[in-house]
Amino acid sequence: MRRITRPPSRLPPHQFVERRTGRVISERLYGDSLVRLLYSEVRENAPALYRLALSKRVSAVLGFLNYDLPFGSALTGGERFLRAAGVDIDECTAERIDTMRKVFERKIRYWECRPMPEDPAAVVSPADARALIGSFNESSALFIKGKFFDFAELLGAEKDPWLKAFSGGDFAIFRLTPDKYHYNHTPVAGLVRDFYQVSGHYHACNPAAVIAIVTPYSKNTRSVTVIDTDVPGGTNVGLVAMIEVTALMIGEVVQCYSSEDYENPQLISPGTFLERGCPKSRYRPGSSTDVLIFQSGRISFDDDLLANRSRRDVESRFSLGFGEPLVETEVTVRSQIARKIDHKKT
Repeated sequence: MRRITRPPSRLPPHQFVERRTGRVISERLYGDSLVRLLYSEVRENAPALYRLALSKRVSAVLGFLNYDLPFGSALTGGERFLRAAGVDIDECTAERIDTMRKVFERKIRYWECRPMPEDPAAVVSPADARALIGSFNESSALFIKGKFFDFAELLGAEKDPWLKAFSGGDFAIFRLTPDKYHYNHTPVAGLVRDFYQVSGHYHACNPAAVIAIVTPYSKNTRSVTVIDTDVPGGTNVGLVAMIEVTALMIGEVVQCYSSEDYENPQLISPGTFLERGCPKSRYRPGSSTDVLIFQSGRISFDDDLLANRSRRDVESRFSLGFGEPLVETEVTVRSQIARKIDHKKT
């Protein structure tokens, strides 16, 4: 088991690769001081207070204080925040943005500003996020020692059929930062075979918090959707598990699948057919994480994601925490991240 580390008194920078340009970008990390306090002094000296801080009730209170109090200047305040974060205001749908919650729960004209590949074999990103790919196969070059999560714990230890189905497969982690568009979209087309909730805590998703605790994502509250893509109209990449991980100040993920724009949102359940690239759910404000799990030998990740992951010219906190080059690539929702392996050509 990976040793629990303590965030240093002065945290190093965290960089990622911008996919469109290949540039190395230094991330503006939100809440570094809070993370350093919570995961070092409070955790070590006041464990009861630490556990309370990660509870649903405290997370909800922090969320209200940070996101639900109105801006002093209503709409213009929201626009100023978005512009300061580098968000293109023109991509947003026409809504009044007068609280931080509305900033984070904004809708965009994704059908125009987030194009999706026409290739039916393509797997697409579920979110505007920073992505990192890996494998559960110890013989794979993508195997991550001391993982971000425990495989069985993440899916739910009692879910034996899914644990067997995804054994030795591949995964992709998508970290949503607070400034991101907070809707999750379907990465594949297929039929929902299972949907369930797994209870847990509300750890932060700041990289410093991730490397401070063992397998943090499988300890957080999360929603799991298992999608069968080997059905008529499906992407034909086997079973895909989509795990939506809630974090500090979020508290929940709202399921609101819409097959056209954001119209007529509905809850998903076993038997629901999901079209690729459609809005599936929405995170409450803050930062959080999506995890996709694929069956062994069914998909191959895009070359640039593979190359970026091992770059040594990027200062990533994950590289420091996990003892190997682990670099994120910033991706946009509905952009291709992988495609199905054509076994006829292999």
